[in-house]
Amino acid sequence: MRKSLDDRGTLDVLRYGIEMIGVKGLVSLAQFAPASGMNSAIVARYEANRLRVVRQLRYSKANENSIDLGLFLNGIPVATAELKTNFTQTIADAIDQYKFDRNPRGEPLLTFATGALVHFAVSNRDVMMTTRLEGGATRFLPFNRGNDGGAGNPTDGPGHPTAYLWQEVWQRDSWLEIIGRYMIARRDKKKQIGGIIFPRYHQLDATRKLRAQVKAEGAGGRFLIQHSAGSGKTNSIAWSAHFLADLHDESDAKIFSSVIVVSDRNVIDAQLQEALFEFERTKGVVATITSDSGSKSAALADALDAGKKIIVCTMQTFPFALEAVRERAATQGKRFAVIADEAHSSQAGETASKLKAVLSPEELAELGDGGEISAEDILAAQMAARAAKDGVTYVAFTATPKTKTMELFGRRPNPDAAASETNKPAPFHVYSMRQAIEEGFILDVLKNYTPYRLAFKLANAGEEWDEQEVEKSAAMKGIMRWVRLHPYNIAQKVHIVVEHFRENVAPLLNGKAKAMVVLGSRVEAVRWQMAIDSYIKSQGYKMSTLVAFSGDIADPDGTGEPLTETSAKLNPTLKGRDIREAFTDEDCKILLVANKFQTGFDQPLLCGMYVDRRLAGIQAVQTLSRLNRAYPGKDTTYVLDFVNSSEEVLQAFRQYYETAEIEASTDPNMIFDLRAKLDASGHYDSYEVERLVEVEMDPNATQGQLIAALEPVAERLLVQFKEATNRLKAAQANDDKSGADSARDEVDALVLFKNDMGAYVRLYTFMSQIFDYGSTDVEKRFMFYKRLIPLLQFGREREGVDLSDVKLTHHSLKDQGERDLTIAGGDKPMLGPITAAGSGSVQDKEKALLADIIAKVNDLFEGELTDDDQLIYVNNVLKGKLLESRALRMQAQNNSKSQFAASPTLANEILNAVMDALTAHEVMSSQALNSQKVRDGLKDILLGPGQLYEALRSAE
Repeated sequence: MRKSLDDRGTLDVLRYGIEMIGVKGLVSLAQFAPASGMNSAIVARYEANRLRVVRQLRYSKANENSIDLGLFLNGIPVATAELKTNFTQTIADAIDQYKFDRNPRGEPLLTFATGALVHFAVSNRDVMMTTRLEGGATRFLPFNRGNDGGAGNPTDGPGHPTAYLWQEVWQRDSWLEIIGRYMIARRDKKKQIGGIIFPRYHQLDATRKLRAQVKAEGAGGRFLIQHSAGSGKTNSIAWSAHFLADLHDESDAKIFSSVIVVSDRNVIDAQLQEALFEFERTKGVVATITSDSGSKSAALADALDAGKKIIVCTMQTFPFALEAVRERAATQGKRFAVIADEAHSSQAGETASKLKAVLSPEELAELGDGGEISAEDILAAQMAARAAKDGVTYVAFTATPKTKTMELFGRRPNPDAAASETNKPAPFHVYSMRQAIEEGFILDVLKNYTPYRLAFKLANAGEEWDEQEVEKSAAMKGIMRWVRLHPYNIAQKVHIVVEHFRENVAPLLNGKAKAMVVLGSRVEAVRWQMAIDSYIKSQGYKMSTLVAFSGDIADPDGTGEPLTETSAKLNPTLKGRDIREAFTDEDCKILLVANKFQTGFDQPLLCGMYVDRRLAGIQAVQTLSRLNRAYPGKDTTYVLDFVNSSEEVLQAFRQYYETAEIEASTDPNMIFDLRAKLDASGHYDSYEVERLVEVEMDPNATQGQLIAALEPVAERLLVQFKEATNRLKAAQANDDKSGADSARDEVDALVLFKNDMGAYVRLYTFMSQIFDYGSTDVEKRFMFYKRLIPLLQFGREREGVDLSDVKLTHHSLKDQGERDLTIAGGDKPMLGPITAAGSGSVQDKEKALLADIIAKVNDLFEGELTDDDQLIYVNNVLKGKLLESRALRMQAQNNSKSQFAASPTLANEILNAVMDALTAHEVMSSQALNSQKVRDGLKDILLGPGQLYEALRSAE
């Protein structure tokens, strides 16, 4: 048996037994519950299982160590647990015990895969678990029920908050089911066990409640599972499909003929196949129907008629599947379950036409521009006209349900009564975004969220710069260098994006960090990529980009075939690969997207996002959540938003997460105020700060030197806290109100000091990305506080007000309005201009060009000039005179646009045109004659929105 455990792993041995010489057949080491109770022999063997708990389990021949609890199934160890009481220790002590005192090397009980399957750290309040002990690198995951939408466990019940572990999870039938039907051994290409999956509590809870409810009410119900990103939806869907496919009713009749899983996730099919093989050792129980399957209807009919347990289909093939199952439900009395994943996919044809009935105009416009639609939208489209039950059970998994999804799949408290204020549809099960963030499975992407106007205000508030000084300053970094410029100009935004990425995002994750640029249309995405690639090349930066969009668009240069994302002109490194795969290349740092990959795209290396499109409501949550995937060492993300306000985004997130706050302040001077407050506390002096910084900056410094530099400060503060706490307890015991108040004030002051240092660290981490303080003292204190905070373990003090949790107050761009972009037919469509907020108008090509010229000229010229004056000057006077130049016409005909732009003749002709216009337009011409910058700007306008080059080439 020991050899079988070492060769195959504990899970496999328990499920499938071992062979022994002289014994006919397999020797079963456990019997798990059958799907039905019809076979009495199997039921008897199941009842014969022996589950044992051993206290103070001594496990080693090398030492006298013992583990608090060992759980055994028929003599084979399946779990261990270290127990701590919060009166004397915390769950962190149990975790440390596993990490540092339970070395798995040479210990059969603790060896991964071949020993105990899972290890629990348990306190009165929390449960953590791991399936792999690796010393200090061991990662424990929360196994808590959740508390009022957040992490932890409810504390208002009788007994221990963690009693559910032994009362529910370790209960005999529950525990046997987890081992027999939940746990999955993930194998690598060499078929070696690379990981063991143990369900998280919410996965266990949701799938069991779903199964129980379906069993109680039969087929035909609808269920909405609202599970956040980071919840492990792929595994939850696999378990749900597996359990529903095997579900029997009270009379032991199978409830469903087949379970249909609708998803475009590439991993769903493989994980389902892998998981089901682990459970049943049966091939072929999962059938996959894709657009490559030949006749989709024939393939579906074959799979359904063959009684395949689970059928996986894409969203494109789902309409055929739904039609087929409805037909069989109506004519053959068969019953089916449909599980829909929230992953998004482009739609076309029949499905798209049906979607028109359930999509908003904005969603339909996005669909026309290659947008993505979710499975829940498709279900709504397919089911909209069918109020009656069709014998099909629907289960929808989503992190961000729309109103129509809630109405379609939500369950009313009183299902027999009509919906009302007190009887609203609600999700069947919830694992919230807040809980996922607090448990560390995803990141809070709102912590470093910067609307573009905010960046300008932040940088400008620290010192009184005028525009001339800002432009000449070589010291200002990142956003400050470009924030003065208007946001609609792609080239200027490209400067901001690339420089911010290089300075703030690229160094993260040891240089592996990547970013996404979210744009409003396919044309915009292509132009942005061309501009970014050109800028990267001009600066000599070693990085590349990819652009992702659906369908094709006309070449912005007006030459060649229509462009797709597979065009070598756009994505030369693709070489037949999927965008997701190509984006993993080391040099590929920025992915530009238009209505694609804003949802259902998991790339944990994403640390930065640049948004230049309107995001409202659910779309803001789904798009920004691309950043939230956890990754080792990932603790920071950045969002730079050119269009949306922080209040609007925050309101969107609050629909799914009530307590989200943006961790930033609008006034950069707060860092100086906070530093002064901390300096005045008297808990350290400048010599102690310098001592730490000197060690920190020394590449040859040792950890001992670091401890020596900080320990005197930490020890002094810890002693003060302990003494104050003791005085407080003594005063309270003696009913000394005055003494208690004095001691409590001292305790609160120390706690506040620690919290203030934390606020300083968070605030500086954010602000220093936007504002160049030019002060080494500010940076030194950041280093000092960051090192000191972890050493100040004051106990379970109440958190004070965190000054870094201040809402951003300036959250819109100057002269910014909503951007309403529509893809129009024809060659080289131009982007719509930024208009007044709420205008809602879509400008045609010519009007957009004129508006673009107005905005750019306003940036170049000063004075009280009307729009008409500016338009006449640039578009009529100057352009008209330049079109008369035969030399310019010849150069435009025989040179590329870039060569033409560099022509000395063009510069001279612009100067001549300005001089010729002096009499009629004295103010503007005078400014142009006196400023090379203005003349250069005029050239940019004429060659850009003014389309001078194109006009000269087309002139006869």
